[in-house]
Amino acid sequence: MTFEAPSAPGASPASAGLAPASFRWIRSLAVAVIVVVIVVAPKAHPGPGLSGAGLAISAALAVFAAGTVAVVRFPNAGTAVLGPLLAVVVLASAALAGLQPTGPGFLGAFPAVIAAALHLATRSAAVLAGFAVAALGVAGALGGGHQPVLGLVLDEFALTAFFLLALFARRYLEANDRAQRLILELNETRAAQAEAAALGERQRLAREMHDVLAHSLSGLVLHLEGARLMAERADADPRLTDAVSRAQRLAKAGLEEARRAIGLLRDDALPGPERLAQLAAEFEGDTGTSCVFTVHGAGRDLRPDGRLTVYRVAQEALTNIRKHAQPERVELRLVFQAAGTELTVQDHRSDGEQPPPGDGTGYGLTGMRERAELLGGTLAATPTPDGFRVALWIPA
Repeated sequence: MTFEAPSAPGASPASAGLAPASFRWIRSLAVAVIVVVIVVAPKAHPGPGLSGAGLAISAALAVFAAGTVAVVRFPNAGTAVLGPLLAVVVLASAALAGLQPTGPGFLGAFPAVIAAALHLATRSAAVLAGFAVAALGVAGALGGGHQPVLGLVLDEFALTAFFLLALFARRYLEANDRAQRLILELNETRAAQAEAAALGERQRLAREMHDVLAHSLSGLVLHLEGARLMAERADADPRLTDAVSRAQRLAKAGLEEARRAIGLLRDDALPGPERLAQLAAEFEGDTGTSCVFTVHGAGRDLRPDGRLTVYRVAQEALTNIRKHAQPERVELRLVFQAAGTELTVQDHRSDGEQPPPGDGTGYGLTGMRERAELLGGTLAATPTPDGFRVALWIPA
């Protein structure tokens, strides 16, 4: 006998990942058949023994039991191994049927043809089923006429029916698996379409921000520069010159933030903890106030939304300090812990005044608190004996 391998990946349930499910009931059926054959065979005539026929029956029983156990134990052995193994089980079953015409040996062919229908290529399974029908027919004919012709026909009809039912079950399993794969591909396609639509909208918003907001801020920076130069030439009050210069720096910072926001919409890298040192240096350069940034604990990668939240909270806190306070020094501290990440921004002043937290410039603390809550964290803005403190906590 020859057995063909499946022509393409997915041609058999085993290759499609269906073998474990189909073998759950084949295993039970095979065990039941082994038990019935081994228990009933010694009571049939002739039974196992030391005579010639008895030794042949004993050998057939051993081969049948070992082969069936091997098929159940290694259902994914592959066509080259599983096919011949099933053929051996069928031969052992036919030998038992021929040696014990009134015994249950013919039952051993049922699990074999079912396993072939589920785990071999269709042509190979059909060949093995035909071989089983022929083998049982030959065994019945060589049995000395002890088995009625009608009983033999019914046995072979039942064997064929079980094979066809198993084949239909295989087709159903394969169709169900294909349907699940198609549903998964459809969902992935829909997700890709939604992502493309969202990306297109983000690109449109980025263009609008660039054409309107960034352009307006650029013009504002230029006009403030002109105003500063005019104030210096006219020997205006130094406070006016300083105010114009500060407004110019804020406009430049706003322009830079607008460009970063446009970059975010275009999928550029999100700002995160690695830019806090630069943020502290910019604050110190703009205000002349000492701003110390420290990191404690072993650093780790945060989720994109967590990275952005850490940066925005630090940015908003420093903006509020710049607008509402005149501290002597500012501390910016980032702590990595096993349970999460903590960011603290605290200003210190000797007069003990406690300025309000303010709403910032578009990234108010209320919004930052909402960001923290979406991540399962907290944000607290509380006065201290010598200033104000903003603390962000994000769980790991």
